[in-house]
Amino acid sequence: MNDYEYFVHNMSSLYGQYGHKFLVIKEKAVIGVYDDMDTAYDETRKTEEPGTFIIQECVDDPAKLVLTFQANVSVA
Repeated sequence: MNDYEYFVHNMSSLYGQYGHKFLVIKEKAVIGVYDDMDTAYDETRKTEEPGTFIIQECVDDPAKLVLTFQANVSVA
């Protein structure tokens, strides 16, 4: 099970615990809870390598799930 599958499998209990927040998940554990995605990313990258965690908006209904993909690229 990857981190996204962990989130989907535990969505109801995570929503009950955290409400509508942005969760940072790494190795099937919530390592941060934030009010918005930008803050979640900025704060988490201070201690974690980008690409080693996911940020997922915590929602109460699977129909509301939105996947967003981001990649770090450098342009020469």
